[in-house]
Amino acid sequence: MPSLAPAVDAPCSTRLAPLSLLCALALLATPRADAVDTRSLLPPERPWHGRSESLIAAADSPWVTPAERSGFSSTPRYAQTRAWLEALVAASPLLTLETFGRSAQGRELFYVRASQGGDPKPVVLAQAGIHAGEIDGKDAGLMLLRDIAVGGKSTLLDQVDFVFVPILNVDGHEQTGPLIGAALRGPLDAGSNTTPRGINLNRDYTNLETPETRAIVGLLHTLDPALYIDLHVSGGLDMQYDITFTYAGWGTYARSRATADWLQQRYTSVVSQALDAQGHFPTIYPSLIDEDEPRSGLRYAPEGPRYSTGYGDFLGIPTVLVENHRLKPYRQRVLGDYVLLEASLKLVAQDAARIAQAKRRDRGARPDTLMVKWARADAPIGQVQFKGVSYTRGISPVTGKPELVWEGKQQTWTMPIIGYQQTEAVRYPRAWWIQPGNEDILALLDAHGIAYERVAQPAELSLERYRILREAGPRSVQTDRITAHPDAGAARVLSDQPARMLAAAMLEPRSSDSLLADGRFRNASAPDSGLYGPDEVRFAERMLASDTTLREAFEEKLSVDARFRDDRKARLAWIIERSPYAQVRGWRYPVLRELAD
Repeated sequence: MPSLAPAVDAPCSTRLAPLSLLCALALLATPRADAVDTRSLLPPERPWHGRSESLIAAADSPWVTPAERSGFSSTPRYAQTRAWLEALVAASPLLTLETFGRSAQGRELFYVRASQGGDPKPVVLAQAGIHAGEIDGKDAGLMLLRDIAVGGKSTLLDQVDFVFVPILNVDGHEQTGPLIGAALRGPLDAGSNTTPRGINLNRDYTNLETPETRAIVGLLHTLDPALYIDLHVSGGLDMQYDITFTYAGWGTYARSRATADWLQQRYTSVVSQALDAQGHFPTIYPSLIDEDEPRSGLRYAPEGPRYSTGYGDFLGIPTVLVENHRLKPYRQRVLGDYVLLEASLKLVAQDAARIAQAKRRDRGARPDTLMVKWARADAPIGQVQFKGVSYTRGISPVTGKPELVWEGKQQTWTMPIIGYQQTEAVRYPRAWWIQPGNEDILALLDAHGIAYERVAQPAELSLERYRILREAGPRSVQTDRITAHPDAGAARVLSDQPARMLAAAMLEPRSSDSLLADGRFRNASAPDSGLYGPDEVRFAERMLASDTTLREAFEEKLSVDARFRDDRKARLAWIIERSPYAQVRGWRYPVLRELAD
């Protein structure tokens, strides 16, 4: 980015004192706003050379990829990518190209499978372009498939199959603009991270709002891979590392412990050694506590199933999130992904039995509770030496505040690791009952591989019923126990199944990834009373005067909850929601919990 601290010999030089607006704007001026060279927004490029450069095909090779041909200055569009892969597939019996869905705009989603055939083998599934502006993995995958097919690396398939999705967000991939990709050091013509409708596919793994996410979730369940790799590029701070990767909850807070242990104990060291040997500089992905304070600390937090990594964790699939560093040259980033993918194939071939055992252990586990909410811990859980880059601050004429300016000098920082702690958990019931009239929810369970059975005539059961209250502040959830039977035709979702955690995350209203949080159960709260203004107030007063139990509970809440005591609307809603006249049957949370004996 342009230096926000003016040069020493500038006539209006200052460091942190405010500049005159005219002087400051003169330092940053360009002829026209649309003429800004976006490359000048980035810190100076640091040169790099590594052994992995030997992976680049010669310019006259018949199978040079489009990115290689451009000197890694550009990336091919959807049609060019597919045409190149179709030609490669036609030239090799090891490769097949298959479609697995269509995007919202009608483009085919496709993958290439590299396999020697014969008996079923463990699968490594890698996807690029879920954020289409972070497209390094696509060009790395094309190079690796080329070398497997015609470059002498077919032995990578001796014990494993490789399934590669070059572009998941295909519509966003084709959406370009003058500032799209400006925060990355190449390539030209990168796409948009979100879909044209503005949806982030890597927040959609449970809700399945988009056809693209539905398709990749379906592929995950079909393949049940030994390893799932999601290839990205990081935003945020400048640093010395060129490639980073991590796992759900940074491994520390993973729900599937056996697969998380394999990732931490085997994957981290083996893949890091392979990257080191090829001239790359890997580390665990640094998520900052405060992006504006680079030395504030690294955030290690739990993760829900709305993300690719969280979804894999909830299903017991070892899942890796790769984040290349945006300020490294595109050539360097693509080669880092190539090395990581190749090392991953080799490691899964060696550890296939160990991975399968870890998956069985996780899917057979039956924890009593599921953590659904968490908060930052009061004290750091550790510290780490971090290879950072120096920075200063300069007053911006736009914000009037001291803004970050990266200087580029290599530094080593001692960074605290900031952990999180559980604030709420739910206990698993024997089963959940989904009342009739929620076919869309059952279709969603089908897509996620969550088993259930239809019950024509449910027996009388000990059940727990949720009430979603409309009090001020965060949505409040209350439960009461009843002895009743669900409606005929209800669906019974047993918690004793491999998808137990995912079912709980979706059906429990307190979960941050629940269907309620995603807006699926808009009728879950108590409806309006039908009374307004003074009439509603008079009604609430009569309720309070005539019901001793209600009055005592109200007075207790007033005595312990200062925020409630000072909130007129919350006080009124609290009483109205407890009125028998407000309990319309259709306006209830449609999931009941069957309790254990």
